[in-house]
Amino acid sequence: MADGPNATTTGAAGTGLPAEAVRPRRARAEPRLGAVAAAFTLAQLVLVRPDIGLGWDETVYVSQVSGHVPAAYFSAPRSRGISLLVAPVASWSDSTVLLRIYLAVLSGLALYLALRVWRGHLGPGVLALAGALFASLWVTLFYGSEAMPNYWVAIGALACVGCFLRARANPRDRAAWWGVFAGAALMAWMRPMDAVYVVLPLLALALRRPRRPRLLAVLAAGLVAGGGEWVIEAYTSYGGLARRLSAASAIQGGLGRHLAVVDQLRSLGGRTLCRPCTGAAPNPAVTLWWFALPLLAVLGAVVAVRARRALPVLLPGACAATAAIPYLFLIGYAAPRFLLPAYALLALPVALGLVHLVTAPSHRAGRALAVGLVAVGLAGHLAVQYVVLEHTVHSSAASRADWARTAAALHTRGVRPPCLLSGYDAVPIAFYTGCGSAQTAGHDASTTVAELKRAAHGTAFAVLVRPGSRPPAYARTWAEQRVGALRAYMDPVVRQGR
Repeated sequence: MADGPNATTTGAAGTGLPAEAVRPRRARAEPRLGAVAAAFTLAQLVLVRPDIGLGWDETVYVSQVSGHVPAAYFSAPRSRGISLLVAPVASWSDSTVLLRIYLAVLSGLALYLALRVWRGHLGPGVLALAGALFASLWVTLFYGSEAMPNYWVAIGALACVGCFLRARANPRDRAAWWGVFAGAALMAWMRPMDAVYVVLPLLALALRRPRRPRLLAVLAAGLVAGGGEWVIEAYTSYGGLARRLSAASAIQGGLGRHLAVVDQLRSLGGRTLCRPCTGAAPNPAVTLWWFALPLLAVLGAVVAVRARRALPVLLPGACAATAAIPYLFLIGYAAPRFLLPAYALLALPVALGLVHLVTAPSHRAGRALAVGLVAVGLAGHLAVQYVVLEHTVHSSAASRADWARTAAALHTRGVRPPCLLSGYDAVPIAFYTGCGSAQTAGHDASTTVAELKRAAHGTAFAVLVRPGSRPPAYARTWAEQRVGALRAYMDPVVRQGR
């Protein structure tokens, strides 16, 4: 049976799959999807405060386009997509509140547009529920207004897969072809390797029709358009593509066989980066949804197969699986945001499975019981997500406030732009101080000691050190100052009041 927007389905009653002409369904879907997107934007602004400072990675991305601070070192794994996305605000304003509001509104609009793509394949109730499930995860709410690329990879994946299905079913749907291209380009623009993993099932499906190579060509064109800058930069700044890939792998701990499933499980309690990922797993109430996710997705797939509308549900599930593989089995640490593309795609079959649970019982009493149980489960899930989100926002705000206090202390001791920082947490603290940053070791190593000393000549320079640690040899004779929770060793230029 065709999968196109005008397809009908027999025996699909109660499944949430289209069973009649799609146009009325599309009209009914619009208000629901708009309400989900608006609620998502509002929740970000209320629950994740717009005045929360920028995180470590955010300072790197924003500094690339900021007119107020020098650009931080841009390590091999990073891509410049998110920097360009925030440029309309960050290039002329240093207001974090304005940047957060801009990203919250943009992320809500993007979620609405990505869900609209699926109107011809899933019913309005399923789509609205899928959007609500994805948007209500603490990790989605937290990163929607962050200057980070993972949410945007998820949006690109959702749009690309949906448009792929539309273009495959109806080659005359020009908007679908542009959607395939734009979705693939957005993913590659943000994180090229993530984009490749997401589209693997799409490429495999396109190759099954060798006489119709257009889908394959459009997918490839999107990946090239989005990832081309990253490849070009590999040759201009990193010594070639192979060396950049090797450096990126080294920074990520060496890509290979690693079982990071337990690490991801530990991170669900609100750890934005779990490296090294030690300690006990969170309370089972916090992780229950993670175990329910694949079960409900399988249920949704079974429902779709029985309704003879398998592809619109199986394909996003397959893309979710390939998107998750590197972060579950190929790297030795975890961050919840890495799985955002998988969560966005899995929300579709999960929503279908939940709709089936509440509509399958034939008797009124059985249906009422099913509705009650699902409602209680979803209410508990939302409560857990809120608690974890509140904890994550509080801990993140505290660490970023510490950086701001350290920056203020540095200012009082004469470290003001133009200036240069090195050492512990130098990258984010330099952003808050308005300084440049440079490191001689670690993931952000970009210079040697000799080059650092030459670069610091004639400008305010300080080395930051944690309590209990020793400064580098070249700074051990410099004056020591307490700045926030850290110690700063000041270059003699600073001590002389420059």
